[in-house]
Amino acid sequence: TWQMLAIYMVLAASLSEQQALKQACPSCDASQLCSCSSMGLEFIPPGLTAKITVLNLAHNRIKHIQSQDLQQAVNLKTLLLQSNEISSIDEDSFQSLERLELLDLSNNSLAHLSPVWFGHLFSLQHLHLQGNSYRDLGQSSPFASLRNLSSLHLGNPQFSVIRQGNFEGIEFLHKLWIDGSNLSQYEQGSLKSIKQINHMIINLRNSNIFSEIVMDLVHSVAWLEVAEIKLPVEKKSLVQNSTGPFRIQKLTFKEALFTDQSISRTIVSLKEITSLKELQAINCVLEGKGRWNTKEIARSRQSFVETITIVKVVIQNFHLFFNLEGMESQINKLKRLTIASSNVFMVPCNLARHFSSLLYLDFHDNLLVNKRLDETICERSWPSLQTLNLSQNSLKSLELTVEYISRLPKLNNLDISLNNFGEIPDECEWPKHLKYLNLSSTQIPKVTGCIPKTLEVLDVSGNNLKEFGLQLPSLKELYLTRNQLKMLPGAAPIPNLVSLSIRRNKLNSFSKEEFEGAQVGAVHLSLMECHRSLVVSLICVLVFLVILLLVAVGYKYHVVWYLRMTWAWLQAKRKPKRAPPKDVCYDAFVSYSENDSEWVENTMVRELEQACPPFRLCLHKRDFVPGKWIVDNIIDSIEKSRKTLFVLSEHFVQSEWCKYELDFSHFRLFDENNDAAILILLEPIQSKAIPKRFCKLRKIMNTKTYLEWPAGEQQQQVFWENLKGALKS
Repeated sequence: TWQMLAIYMVLAASLSEQQALKQACPSCDASQLCSCSSMGLEFIPPGLTAKITVLNLAHNRIKHIQSQDLQQAVNLKTLLLQSNEISSIDEDSFQSLERLELLDLSNNSLAHLSPVWFGHLFSLQHLHLQGNSYRDLGQSSPFASLRNLSSLHLGNPQFSVIRQGNFEGIEFLHKLWIDGSNLSQYEQGSLKSIKQINHMIINLRNSNIFSEIVMDLVHSVAWLEVAEIKLPVEKKSLVQNSTGPFRIQKLTFKEALFTDQSISRTIVSLKEITSLKELQAINCVLEGKGRWNTKEIARSRQSFVETITIVKVVIQNFHLFFNLEGMESQINKLKRLTIASSNVFMVPCNLARHFSSLLYLDFHDNLLVNKRLDETICERSWPSLQTLNLSQNSLKSLELTVEYISRLPKLNNLDISLNNFGEIPDECEWPKHLKYLNLSSTQIPKVTGCIPKTLEVLDVSGNNLKEFGLQLPSLKELYLTRNQLKMLPGAAPIPNLVSLSIRRNKLNSFSKEEFEGAQVGAVHLSLMECHRSLVVSLICVLVFLVILLLVAVGYKYHVVWYLRMTWAWLQAKRKPKRAPPKDVCYDAFVSYSENDSEWVENTMVRELEQACPPFRLCLHKRDFVPGKWIVDNIIDSIEKSRKTLFVLSEHFVQSEWCKYELDFSHFRLFDENNDAAILILLEPIQSKAIPKRFCKLRKIMNTKTYLEWPAGEQQQQVFWENLKGALKS
């Protein structure tokens, strides 16, 4: 018996926990994915079972993780606890989570990290610890047992120390992100224990430890991204006495600050990293005018960098920037150059001629104009260039632009979109090997023989073209989106076309002749253009359904009632709230249900109107003016009455009492917020029984004293005395 009792108690406790879990987080019921984010939880809900693989508890108010909280969730693979208030974790809280692959504890209040927490997380691949309040990682490594870790995010504004041994146990990381914006102490060799890091991002404002970190990473990191740094004037080598092979291939600076002095030293220092192939500067600031130490740069070794990307770099005095004379010898190995959104208005001709190996040049979103383009693309400049992007500049003349671009003998890909050309010449001379041309959104009114016949890809979208009749025998892809075309381009002049995009034009129909010749591989038309009748029919059906839905919602929630009452209220607002004393004709206006008319008319009216002195009552049946609008009758009667009597009963709230002619009397009376209402209860009635739209009547029932109609004759006499006293007050 006691065994059965024990089993029963265990089952009862289990059912109780499952019920608590369902109540705290309904999505956890019978599901592997348990999403409980942003629910105001202050603790991990009980009842978590082995079936749950994903548990999202982010954005709650959890402060503490206890040993038993996750004990049964043995199959958990993802645990999201970010943006809580977690300040303490029991040491064995994660002991049963051997299958956990992602743990997010970011943006909490953890003041320290314990290696014991992660001791049994053998499958963990992604760990997020950033945004807490710990100042260091301890004296040893918290991550020693995480052999499968792939990405690690750590650090915070208080994080200030990295010690040797902090990363012991980690051999490979795909991504390492460190918020070291206030990092003040870095022990040399701390990051050397990680043998390979594909991508490392570090926020670093302390420029004094920049070189120490780079020295530790040149053999392990493939892509290093440094943010928020004010680059130092580095005098010592970044590689010291290290020998190759170096691994770092890409270096990115974001939101960094450069000066003329620091950039000169940085260029010299980075040349020592012979594996470095790509440099990026994004959202950076350059203080200076280009007075770089070009002699020192020229004396240093040859650069191995092949790709430079500069995006949104701010040079405060860019119009005073020097022409970088002396840098010619440093650029002849460069293959790809992007300078975008950085106010570039020209490149000196002499400098342009030394980009002898450059294949790709992107100057989009700058300040290039035709006059300066003549200098930028002068004779013998950019001799190897194959791809050029000049989109979104200030070029105005297509004729001059083509003239300068024709100086690039090897060019085959050109983007000059988003320039305001306006006109297009009848004939143009382009580079002989041009195959890809983007002229979209350039305001050209038509296409002419200026378009080169060597093209394989042409984009003239967004130009208000009304026809397209060019003969382009090599063309394979044609983009005509957002024009004014009324018919397809002929098939014969473009026999090799395999892709045509012609959306958002004015095509109405296709003729058989338009499809003769070589088959068009792909025509991309919108649903409206292909099935106009079907789309119109669907729209009509949807509109009808929306109207039907609005009518149903309006009926359910009494929208018409509210609209009618609002209109009546607006009209009533224009009138005086109460008639002058000389115009008051009645002691009370009586609001009652038709089902209670026998008591009102035969009992109450007789008692009050035959009293001494008699009371004057206003009844809608008897005293409303025939032919007068019902709203005016109600308004006038209330205004000409000192009080309003409400005869409440079940009939009053459940039947036709809510008809419009009585609604307004309540509306007008309560809007004035006066004390003229007298409530008579013919029978017991709960305020909950009153329809919700009469919220003010419900409120007054909760605040005013009722006059209840008694069953006994002696009590009825007291009732009449009280009612008469209320009417006289």
